[in-house]
Amino acid sequence: MARPLAYSLTMVLTRGWSLFLVGVGGWTWVIWPRFAVAIWNDPRAWSAGAVGEGSPTSFLWVHALLIAASLAIGTTVGLLGVRGWRAARRRGDATGV
Repeated sequence: MARPLAYSLTMVLTRGWSLFLVGVGGWTWVIWPRFAVAIWNDPRAWSAGAVGEGSPTSFLWVHALLIAASLAIGTTVGLLGVRGWRAARRRGDATGV
């Protein structure tokens, strides 16, 4: 016998939290590309010890993976914030601003 769920399957975000999530997503895109440039220009990122010379080291690959994952997570968080903001507008929710 199936038991009914004790919780709702929908999530409701206020405009304030939605704006916060959009801000986090935007902040991610401001910070991480600058960090990527700094890592690229770091001599430790290249086997020859000079920027752009030799093959990439594990230092570069690990940081590239970190940057890509952070941008993906930040983009997802920002998009959830946009969706929450639009849903709050459709509901006419003025709380949380």
